[in-house]
Amino acid sequence: MSNEINASIAIQVTPSVYERDEAIRIIDEVIAFIKSKNLKTLVGPFETTVEGRYEELMEIVKQCQIIAVKAGAPGVMSHIKVIYRPKGDVLTIEEKISKHSE
Repeated sequence: MSNEINASIAIQVTPSVYERDEAIRIIDEVIAFIKSKNLKTLVGPFETTVEGRYEELMEIVKQCQIIAVKAGAPGVMSHIKVIYRPKGDVLTIEEKISKHSE
């Protein structure tokens, strides 16, 4: 199997905590985990976008829930968008947003 990008995800993890600072701390731990995977990642104000191989991205989605709970969230709600093209040819983050950058 090649290393070609065949998927991208956008994930928003919302820990079940009431204190703002605690929610931010937990979300920061999830984002640090995602970034540790060294994939093309874009952190936005509502979600984090990651591109790579489908199987690896699905494992990241799974682990994000576990990371949030281990960080102290009693529960977590996540919103996930997935683009999957088994043969590749997924639009990259750069292709999607470059024309909108200043």
